[in-house]
Amino acid sequence: MPDYNDTRLTPPDKASRPVQVRAGATAVRETPLPDARLATEALFGEILDVYEEQHGFALVQCRRDRYVGWVALAGLAERLLAPTHRIARPHTHAYAAPDLKSPPQIVLSLGAQVSVIADEGDWRHCQDAGWVHQRHLVPLDAVIDDPVSIAELYLHRPYLWGGRSGLGVDCTGLTQQAFEAAGVLLPRDSDMQFAWAGEAIEDWRAPGALRRGDLVFWKGHVGVMVDAERLLHANAWHMAVACEPLEEAVTRIAKYYAEPIGARRIRVSSERGKVPAWKAVA
Repeated sequence: MPDYNDTRLTPPDKASRPVQVRAGATAVRETPLPDARLATEALFGEILDVYEEQHGFALVQCRRDRYVGWVALAGLAERLLAPTHRIARPHTHAYAAPDLKSPPQIVLSLGAQVSVIADEGDWRHCQDAGWVHQRHLVPLDAVIDDPVSIAELYLHRPYLWGGRSGLGVDCTGLTQQAFEAAGVLLPRDSDMQFAWAGEAIEDWRAPGALRRGDLVFWKGHVGVMVDAERLLHANAWHMAVACEPLEEAVTRIAKYYAEPIGARRIRVSSERGKVPAWKAVA
């Protein structure tokens, strides 16, 4: 079981400075090398705290989920913008002008935070990004009641280890994105989500015990139930986000990997807006 001092969540004990992501999605890597393994991604508008720099990379902690890793300095900005809206689609383009025929400037993913500074017709000018169609934006404080409806937007999108953008997600990137749209912040990795998210479901393998929105865990993997029988998950078997009968997934994963370890239920209405204990601990 992870603890609050897990190295994935613990930056160096030194002074830091805040920066903001200006790339559509910037890789947070395990070491300061361009080919190092992806740990997670930080999206446009996220605030990161920089602790040190090496060879064009910064060692950062992501403020949204405390995750620590190395980010290329080229995707960061010292000037911090105050966000007003979030991207509400798995991904969208920001254009050079309020015209769909103008050149796209950047790809923005669901949950990216932008600062709207002007509007023209159906278009909104997002500072340092470009013009985004208003139907792809929601106010920063908007939340939905059904996180599964967000997870379903990613159906068939490619699997990407460490990914949490519209161009590729992993299992916990998918659940993070889905529940954050509902106002509930989850930690980044599956062991953390299993330890800290929601409450355990007793006798979850019993017929009818699971319902829409419940999370089912394996060691190193998680999926979200679409209903009492079907699981939606980003997985390496399909190399995509797929929806399938839970029992089929359980049988296949047991054959190649392991049995599930449990299920948890997050009561969105009561958890929404809370600062989770794992994030509050310094």
